[in-house]
Amino acid sequence: MSPTLLNVGFDNAVAAERIIAIVSADPSPVKRLREAAIRHQKLVDATNGRRTRTVIITDSDHVVLSSLQPVTVAQRLAELRAA
Repeated sequence: MSPTLLNVGFDNAVAAERIIAIVSADPSPVKRLREAAIRHQKLVDATNGRRTRTVIITDSDHVVLSSLQPVTVAQRLAELRAA
């Protein structure tokens, strides 16, 4: 069985089953989470140099950065899970 992939922008994808949370990148706790992911080499930057708007947290403690709005990513995930 192949994993269902969620498009997070710019032809980048994340395994939908592994996503725990989709959060806005602005709050301070999220910024600290991002710094911790860098220290532990668990950060995946999928922004292609654009402004980070969404932080996706996976069950493997990886943190994925996306330039899409959090609402857009959540809608795409809901559509995948409904199908």
